[in-house]
Amino acid sequence: MVNDQIEEPQLSKWFNSKKRSDVITITDWHAPIIWQETYNRQVLEKYYKRLNITIGLATLATRKFTNLYLEQFLESANKYFMVGYNVIFYIFTDNTKRIPLVELGTFRTYKILPLIEEGSLADNDFIYMKTLSVNLIDSIQHEVNFFFVMTINQIFKSDFGVESLGKSVAQLHAWWYFKNTREYPYERRTKSTAFIPFGQGDFYYHHAIFGGTPRMILNFIRQYLKGFVQDTTKELNCMYESYLNKYFFVNKPTKLLSPEYNWDPKFKTPPQIKHVKIVWQSEMT
Repeated sequence: MVNDQIEEPQLSKWFNSKKRSDVITITDWHAPIIWQETYNRQVLEKYYKRLNITIGLATLATRKFTNLYLEQFLESANKYFMVGYNVIFYIFTDNTKRIPLVELGTFRTYKILPLIEEGSLADNDFIYMKTLSVNLIDSIQHEVNFFFVMTINQIFKSDFGVESLGKSVAQLHAWWYFKNTREYPYERRTKSTAFIPFGQGDFYYHHAIFGGTPRMILNFIRQYLKGFVQDTTKELNCMYESYLNKYFFVNKPTKLLSPEYNWDPKFKTPPQIKHVKIVWQSEMT
């Protein structure tokens, strides 16, 4: 069984919030927001290399999105995601026969896992999260130290490295980072388990990327599944992303990834975005 309770290196040794005065680099609860120039990857590489860690990355490939996005997602992740480390890609799919063969580099492998069958109650996100929770409990938690869940409509453009590792990692949404908090599309219906009151909330987080230890991911999934069922019985249809934002509102992430880690090229790139890690293809939505 792998250790998912690895301590992160001391923040002051690898992170310098003063390197970027043009953006927020530290949250009110003292979690770092990772921007280009704020981190020293060499220090982190030295720390994590000796621990021989394994990082997992899960994505959902269903129907037309398998053909549209999976190959470029895997090929780009193989090139840029956690280069030099043990990586396991977990591909969850509704059709295991449609997964393309992608040749991976050293220390990299992938597993193709079928989605569980559910009744008419469930939507794709519910089925995916339920399947993911079963696999986390049965196998994944014993195979990886850190784990990321990412949507398939993304292309890695540069190194997505160990500076992104943490106990609980949230991605700042590019669409909303430069907006006022009052404009965030939180769930505002008081009867929903995803409800966040007006005037409250820290940031708006994107469901395209979140990560942490397997234990943290499991905790989120359990709360999401419970909330989804409760809301469905009340005939409330809430976005999956709303539950993720509620979770991070209550359980503050220990590390935040700036919009540089997931940028939508449909938008004019502001000067704060200096080095794009991942391009998000928003046409999927």
